[in-house]
Amino acid sequence: MKLHEYQAKELFGRYDLPVPEGQVAETEEDGLRIAEKLGCPVAVKAQVHAGGRGKAGGVRLARSQEEAREAVQTILGMTLQTAQTGGQGKIVRKILLEKGVDIEHEYYLSILPDRATASLMIIGSTEGGMNIEEVAATTPEKIIRVRVNPLTGLQPFHLRRMAFGLGLTGDPFKKFCVLLSNLYRAVTENDLLLAEINPLARTSDGAFVLLDAKAEVDSSALFRHKDLAALHDSGEEDPLEAEAKKYGLNYIRLDGTIGNMVNGAGLAMATMDMIKQAGAEPANFLDVGGGADAEMIENGFRILLSDPKVEAILINIFGGILRCDVLATGVVEAARKIGLSLPVVVRMEGTNVEEGRKILADSGLDLISATDLQDAAEKIGKIATAAAAH
Repeated sequence: MKLHEYQAKELFGRYDLPVPEGQVAETEEDGLRIAEKLGCPVAVKAQVHAGGRGKAGGVRLARSQEEAREAVQTILGMTLQTAQTGGQGKIVRKILLEKGVDIEHEYYLSILPDRATASLMIIGSTEGGMNIEEVAATTPEKIIRVRVNPLTGLQPFHLRRMAFGLGLTGDPFKKFCVLLSNLYRAVTENDLLLAEINPLARTSDGAFVLLDAKAEVDSSALFRHKDLAALHDSGEEDPLEAEAKKYGLNYIRLDGTIGNMVNGAGLAMATMDMIKQAGAEPANFLDVGGGADAEMIENGFRILLSDPKVEAILINIFGGILRCDVLATGVVEAARKIGLSLPVVVRMEGTNVEEGRKILADSGLDLISATDLQDAAEKIGKIATAAAAH
């Protein structure tokens, strides 16, 4: 689960990490009041779950109250499009206003799991404020990596290695070591999958300030962190993904036109591969799970039909705990309630498959039956080709 910048800074502030004085606004009136209270220069920053906000016009530095007014009016309510927001972009419903900071140098700092080595990776660079992927590609020598064994934890030599790598000495060296130690504690105590500070600013007096902050909490650990779970912003989710979550469905929206419903993540991946090999593109990943009932199937089918980009649906179920007759009942009930205006190809095998096929056949609905996955993919491919021709 991703946190907004202001939420991440509130969390990091509990660990004595230095963040700028600031406040969140959801209306133009509040934004202008906060800007006047903080005084100029003031940074006005869009609060959406995406990087690259500055390049897209979502972050502005105002050096006067007039500039602050213009920034607040422009950013609040805008549709922000970055490389991470997708084609539709995201509407800015909140802005963070922060007091300006006198910056002497900017660094990059992050902590995240390194699954290849089962360690926590600390990444630092003297090139803060830049796209870190670009820095790694063009000047890899400017990226410092320090791996920490989570069983033994952060040690003083880890702190020294990163601080020396960033070229720090004297008082800034000591302050940075304290900062990194506190950041590591914030990561481990809150089950964070990512803590990123970009940029981490060093001021003229040698102090450090977190100018930006990203944090992502492991969703599987939210039961341990009720306070963080309460920070979830459903407005940042795709509406269909949020709807699916309410019914315990694993749904991810994609860019294609073929909606698909399966039971099992592995089967979902194989089904999407078969759709692509047939010359079509999947519109979603929808795994109803092994223990789905007729109601879950009905809700999943309704969500697929709710996507305006979907031109056809492929249902691919291997009946085990989820029996084929249960699947068929859910599909028939959903189609009758909502109406069936799209071609639907159904392939099912496993427990009670004959009963399931009979339910579909007796429904009177125009459903296309497939004998196996290859047959289903070929049929969905022909449907997609015909749709593209029109």
